[in-house]
Amino acid sequence: MPYLSAVQQEELARIANSIVAPGKGILAADESTGSMEKRLNGINVENTAENRRLYRQLLFTTDASIAQNISGVIFFDETFYQKTDDGTPFPQLLKSRGIIPGIKVDKGLVKLLGTEDETTTQGLDDLDARCAKYKKDGADFAKWRCALKIDVKKNLPSQLAIMENANVLARYASICQQNGIVPIVEPEILPDGDHDLATCQRITEKVLAACYKALSDHNVFLEGTLLKPNMVTAGFGAAKKNTSVQIATATVTALSRGVPPAVPGVTFLSGGQAEEEASVNLSTINALTGIKKPWALTFSYGRALQASVLAAWQGKKENVAAAQGELLKRAAANGLAAQGKYTGGQSGSAGSQSLFEADRNY
Repeated sequence: MPYLSAVQQEELARIANSIVAPGKGILAADESTGSMEKRLNGINVENTAENRRLYRQLLFTTDASIAQNISGVIFFDETFYQKTDDGTPFPQLLKSRGIIPGIKVDKGLVKLLGTEDETTTQGLDDLDARCAKYKKDGADFAKWRCALKIDVKKNLPSQLAIMENANVLARYASICQQNGIVPIVEPEILPDGDHDLATCQRITEKVLAACYKALSDHNVFLEGTLLKPNMVTAGFGAAKKNTSVQIATATVTALSRGVPPAVPGVTFLSGGQAEEEASVNLSTINALTGIKKPWALTFSYGRALQASVLAAWQGKKENVAAAQGELLKRAAANGLAAQGKYTGGQSGSAGSQSLFEADRNY
């Protein structure tokens, strides 16, 4: 039996397709308070609620033309309820510009007992009530991150971790859809380690297969979902560095083997890649020929859209315009990349800087 009405399905599909419209992607501004401390400490700015508000205000008040390339913004709970200097709620400001507000609804990684330091993600217990509130307050999509690590010697990820995280993502997705919120399903294969490209592809395929089996078991309406996976890359400690064509081929092959065509779009995470690297790889993925790509392939970047912005801002009011210029430049670059048209050369002050963080939890 259908668990959503035809009207509910139509609305979810409409939102999902709007997010992955041609040349558009997502700005992930959902860093927790702890993650923002890392970002702000890096530019010698104190991690206070007001400084976090000022930084997010900088992002969201960038020239309205950014909506040409940014279709949605993922908020953290604190930011979702903050306002601009003139009292406009951030979600309201974005909606007035044609940008869809989204919300991070997971409550972070926790140790999965019975495994070798693998994790699952918490936050399901009160998710139904929180989704209902977020929808009422303006959110139309959500994100939930699960993370799996590769360790060839220890045979990780374990089957237990794969199945547990797939089931958690499916339960989250079902709850979101019942509340009129499009779920972005994020099963991230962490880039930590020295594994090669082929190993990452094999594990990515295995994880995607488990996720879509679980989504089917939970009667999730795929046309009203999006996927946020890692690109298939070798571990950051690998001796061999692969070309963007090799990465694109492995990534699209893995997707073609595990992601149903009913899914409207894939919004890649940057996974610690440098800004320029993430843009070039996304463009190469979209330009790749010879493998069918029935989904929109775009971006949901946090660090890879903000590194140069933070470097330009430095917490100073007089630098806001310059920082916003960096965001416009990165958004435009990734908008081109989402169409396979980015050729490089638009990197900012942090464009080539690696953004990798070991054992990332945020």
